[in-house]
Amino acid sequence: MTKAKRAGFGGVGVGFKAEHFAAVLEERPDLGFFEVHAENYMGAGGPPHRRLEAIRERYPLSLHGVGLSIGSPGSLDCAHLARLARVAERYEPAVVSEHLAWSTHDGAFLNDLLPLPYTEETLERVCEHIDLVQTTLGRTMLLENPSTYVAFAETTMRETNFLGEIVRRTGCGLLLDVNNIFVSATNHGFDPYRYLADFPLAAVGEIHLAGCADDRDDAGFPLLIDAHDSPVRDAVWLLYAEAIRRLGATPTLIEWDNDVPAWPALFQEARRAERAMAATTDRKAERIDAV
Repeated sequence: MTKAKRAGFGGVGVGFKAEHFAAVLEERPDLGFFEVHAENYMGAGGPPHRRLEAIRERYPLSLHGVGLSIGSPGSLDCAHLARLARVAERYEPAVVSEHLAWSTHDGAFLNDLLPLPYTEETLERVCEHIDLVQTTLGRTMLLENPSTYVAFAETTMRETNFLGEIVRRTGCGLLLDVNNIFVSATNHGFDPYRYLADFPLAAVGEIHLAGCADDRDDAGFPLLIDAHDSPVRDAVWLLYAEAIRRLGATPTLIEWDNDVPAWPALFQEARRAERAMAATTDRKAERIDAV
């Protein structure tokens, strides 16, 4: 049995990038796991697979999908789902996750993760899709809360309630993206801490942290974009501390997919997450001991 198979999934991880491969193999950094986008490994072979096989021998993996289009009004792409299943079987990741979003229409793939209205009709469709994914993979998947920039007039339930009902009906887990909470709260004007308090935290199996970019909407109001191109913001670190206070130590990923920095900068961001998690869990333990 390899080290990766023996090791537990936990701590802090980062997204694996090919440009960091040499540094990772040379330094063997003390990280909990690496996460990869499933779609990057749906080919049969070549250098991407050789690199990932080397990483997988040394670390647990988290497999994160961006192309299933769980929220699509149409049927799931069964060929894409079959490719995802093959990647999961090949690398035996600790978790497989996807987004609460849609990205396909009439056979065309849209290069974005688009929001959906929170209605009973949408809920039934998303649950059907998750059931199919979990049956095909033979495992429980995690569903990520989205970052959103528009709201739908036809929405009839809060996002946290929508996610909770998905968990109840399908048995799936959740991926809590703290940056997405911050982005959506800024864009829509709600309290991110209230959202976190209402979140179905018992179902959370992984946390994401990332940077975001500033923009303006058509009316000139501030708009945040989930860009994954910069360090985690201070406001997101504070929200993360509250999430860990409520959850306890939880596997946490630093997402940095655009304008990717040199390895030392990414590794230091992971170290900051480790310190934040440790500080929060230590304070929680102290309060319990004091009771």
